[in-house]
Amino acid sequence: MGEQGADGARAGLVGPDVAGPEDVRLALRAHGYLADEGLATVVFLSLALHRPLLLEGEAGVGKTEIAKVLSRWRGGELLRLQCYEGLDVSQAVYEWDYARQLLHLRAAEARAAGDKGEVLSVVEDELYSERFLVRRPLLAAIASPATRPAPVLLVDEIDRADDEFEAFLLEVLSDYAVTVPELGTFTASVPPIVVITSNRTRDVHDALKRRCLYHWVEHPSFDREVEIVTLRAPEVGPVLARQVAAAVERLRSLGLYKPPGVAETIDWAESMAALGCAELDESTVERTLGAAVKYREDAERVRAVGIAELTRAAVARAG
Repeated sequence: MGEQGADGARAGLVGPDVAGPEDVRLALRAHGYLADEGLATVVFLSLALHRPLLLEGEAGVGKTEIAKVLSRWRGGELLRLQCYEGLDVSQAVYEWDYARQLLHLRAAEARAAGDKGEVLSVVEDELYSERFLVRRPLLAAIASPATRPAPVLLVDEIDRADDEFEAFLLEVLSDYAVTVPELGTFTASVPPIVVITSNRTRDVHDALKRRCLYHWVEHPSFDREVEIVTLRAPEVGPVLARQVAAAVERLRSLGLYKPPGVAETIDWAESMAALGCAELDESTVERTLGAAVKYREDAERVRAVGIAELTRAAVARAG
């Protein structure tokens, strides 16, 4: 297949209106997400090749948001699986609605005129039918009807899950199939769009990384963060937007336990705008610091450096 033919095939997989990464970047922007060239490219390839997307980076850089925006853009349901230690099949894949099964069994017994054992044998097949199956995110993503847009499966903070669950997830993503012993195997008619995030509290295994397309998400540059604030919080004036972005840039250089992410930048700018602030001043920075810094130790470190110094540096950086 020639170069033009290959591009056409990829575009067909993504959609007729998306010919390449630039179209993805513009589509994400239209839905409130400013992606750089690298992220737009890996999102395009993930859609075109039907490959899971593994996003790593510090908390607050916008990894989870990309899945939400993809859901809005593509029109598919967002299915979020929040990972944690001890996560198992019943929370991630499926479980049976035991309360409804019991009610169904009791209703059948009440209606029966014959032997109870006979009733149990008749009702048993009904109890383990899709009527009583509770679909958790993995199964819901796999078993989504082909008539609907592909769902977006967000596996959030995979680094918090156990190794065993990570291995199970790899198995599911290899064939896009899930087996429910009582019902059989569900196989995706259309693979879901899969976004996996990690804050890198531990390393994700190489096998999962090989299955995915990988991208490290950085904190945005100063100019891009200003653009993000302007887009997401239009009520914030241009001067204040630049000064808040500059202040956050300075905070991230202080070695804080939890540096502020993009969400905190937007919150901080909106907080100041709500107070009628058009430009940074020392008093407002002090009063609203909790919108950007969420740990007492970090707040104390900022105050040790000096609120006045932080304000002056931000105003000077913003120009």
